[in-house]
Amino acid sequence: MEYTTGGTSWGKVLRRAVVGLLPRRSGQRRPGWSAAVPLIALAAGLLFTTSATTAAGTSLREDRRPELTQLMKDRRDQVVASEKQAATLRAQVEKQTESLASSDAPVAAQRDRAAGNRQAAGFTALGGPGLVVELNDAPRLGDGGRPANASNDDLVVHQGDVQAVVNALWAGGAEAMSIMNVRVLATSAVRCVGNTLLLHGRVYSPPFKITAIGDPAALQRALAASEGVQLFRDAVDHFQLGYQETVESSVTVPAFEGSTGLRSAQVPG
Repeated sequence: MEYTTGGTSWGKVLRRAVVGLLPRRSGQRRPGWSAAVPLIALAAGLLFTTSATTAAGTSLREDRRPELTQLMKDRRDQVVASEKQAATLRAQVEKQTESLASSDAPVAAQRDRAAGNRQAAGFTALGGPGLVVELNDAPRLGDGGRPANASNDDLVVHQGDVQAVVNALWAGGAEAMSIMNVRVLATSAVRCVGNTLLLHGRVYSPPFKITAIGDPAALQRALAASEGVQLFRDAVDHFQLGYQETVESSVTVPAFEGSTGLRSAQVPG
């Protein structure tokens, strides 16, 4: 529907109202309901003018989902571009640090000290025996295939489920870990938005794959002892969620490639 401007709409309404209120010739019959026509026209004009003002040239029933999808894509593209820029800047800093270290002994000492901590901090790739855990939503079934009294929340993997697996693997002695092939650090936060996973500014969809390096038997014992993991496995049996543990003789956990915020610093004595 197209709306006219406020002034034009009100002009038509007032003209119709004036015509309706003008006295008629004595010979004309005036039905009783016709007296209400000017008021109805006035109310309709007010309604259309208010709608036109609110719409401001747009459709009031326009579906906003395409806008939201485009916004999410734009934000993902911005994150990717920012990560590339950060990687370039880190490479420049590393190159300048290496140049200074060749002629400055204190800088060289601190550079060697930082290099010795890179592996523990997660900035180098690691490989070895380990365990891969995969969590997945329940299959999309019609109402006939859905378990009794199951809600939508019962059929998806939640943030607490992923956290339970991650915490159990750390407790089982994992030396390094990744989620969706992204290195997990001490500062990594696992968050879920709907049934998607948000990790270091990127969104991932299920199934969620968690890889840990360590003694597979010890890792499996830690998962079996975790209350949160057992609650999810009970839900797997009842709601047909996905859970799988795979022992691997050799897995690789990549180095962390994102940026880290410097929260505190000390000048060495």
